[in-house]
Order: sequence, then C-alpha cells, then structure tokens
Amino acid sequence: MDTSFTEENYLKAIYHLSADESKQVNTNQIATVLNTKAASVTDMLKKLSGKNLINYERYQGVELTGLGKTIALKIIRKHRLWEYFLVEKLAFGWDEVHDLAEQLEHIQSTELTDRLDEFLGFPKYDPHGDPIPDQSGTIKCAEMKSIAVLKAGNAGIISGIKEHSSSFLQYLEKMDLKIGKKIAVEEIIPFDETVVLRTENGEKINVSKAAAKYILIQDEQL
Repeated sequence: MDTSFTEENYLKAIYHLSADESKQVNTNQIATVLNTKAASVTDMLKKLSGKNLINYERYQGVELTGLGKTIALKIIRKHRLWEYFLVEKLAFGWDEVHDLAEQLEHIQSTELTDRLDEFLGFPKYDPHGDPIPDQSGTIKCAEMKSIAVLKAGNAGIISGIKEHSSSFLQYLEKMDLKIGKKIAVEEIIPFDETVVLRTENGEKINVSKAAAKYILIQDEQL
C-alpha cells in the first residue's frame, strides 16, 4: 500500500504512543508529538481509518490495525538502521542522527533496507539502545529499568535512552554516560533525589532526578 510521508509519521507516532501507554491513543497526544493542531489530527485519522490502517472512533481513541502496525514497524526498522549506519559508518554523533534518519526512513525500497541490514551485520539495537525490528517486523525488547527507580547498591549496564533530544544526548556525552557503560548507584541524595553513580573505574557522577528517569539499564553486578 502506498502511504505518504505524513501518513507514515502518524502511524509511527501512534505506535510509539501506544507502546509507551499500553492503551489507545488520543488526538491530543498525537497533536503534541507531531506538533500540529488537533483538528488536523482528526482529519488525518479519518483518512487512515478509511485505508484500514487504524481503528478510530471519535472520543474513543486510536489504535493501529494489523496492517497499520506492520507499516509502522517497517518505518521504525528503516529509521533505526539508518541511525546505526550514520553513527557507525559515517561517524556522526548519536545526537546528530535523528533528523537525518527521519528523512531516510521514507525510502520505499525493501531491498535497500535489507541490504543495509546485511551490510551492517544485522545489528540488534540502534545507537540509543532501541531494538531494531527484523525483516518480519519482530521486535525484541530487553528488560530494562530507569535509573530513577533504583536503590543504592543497584548496578547495571546503560542499555537505552528514553529521551532523544540533542540537548539531552549531548548532556549524556559530556557526563560520559553512553550505551554500554557499567554503573552502580552509590547514593541517592534525599534533598532533591539526585542519583550519585559510580563507574567501573571508581569515578562518581551526579545525575538529577529529571535526567535519571530517561536513562535505562539492564541489571548486572559492577
């Protein structure tokens, strides 16, 4: 099925919102994510519903149909593969690739996507720790938890980032809190819930509560 750039962006947004909330998505949520007006969202939802890409009833929320989810996962697959390519092969910073991948994800060639995947060695995760769907659209999410919910003594490997803005990624880069970094929670300061992290080499890094909720780890002893 032919879909426009705008339609694909809507499908991707609905997929991400429904994955985060585990429930139907409302018009205002979509408008916020896509930085558009609720009335424009309503018009597009009617169009997507007419193509059998979403189930939509006014005031009842939105969910992807099987076909809509398949298309959304194909877009996400392309986006994350291009991010991986840009970082690993062209030496872009992980804070620079999102907007470029937004453009590249709309290339329609499945053959190009599959050859890119093979060329890259079939990576499982993009530079931000997000899982890359395979050819069939299967996506395997590792069990991760936010640093903000940990207690002193908990340890793990930074494996995912929930906030992809350039400013936040640059902040993590400056703090040397990158994917694959092993950390342990040394202390949680009661006054403002700042999380004091300890790295493998004994370095201590203070992370605010606001930042900690966006940093995901997999459990592992340091």
